[in-house]
Amino acid sequence: MAKSTTKKTGGFEESLKRLEEIVETLEQGSVSLDEAMKMYEEGVVLSKQCLEKLTQAELKLKRLSKDVNGNFELFDEELDQQD
Repeated sequence: MAKSTTKKTGGFEESLKRLEEIVETLEQGSVSLDEAMKMYEEGVVLSKQCLEKLTQAELKLKRLSKDVNGNFELFDEELDQQD
């Protein structure tokens, strides 16, 4: 039986691993239609969570910049918005 617990607080790797398990199970076609629909819905939620986490990481990386001495500096979002 498929795991039906999707945690909003789960880490990216955990969510991605579960998503991969769902895809593999669905590709095998070894579950009932009802179970496949539940797994599909869980997969959609997980994929949205993964995308959100990747987007947040991308934004954080975009805010990193090197200063004159070659050191990385994290810029404050509020300061970036004023420019």
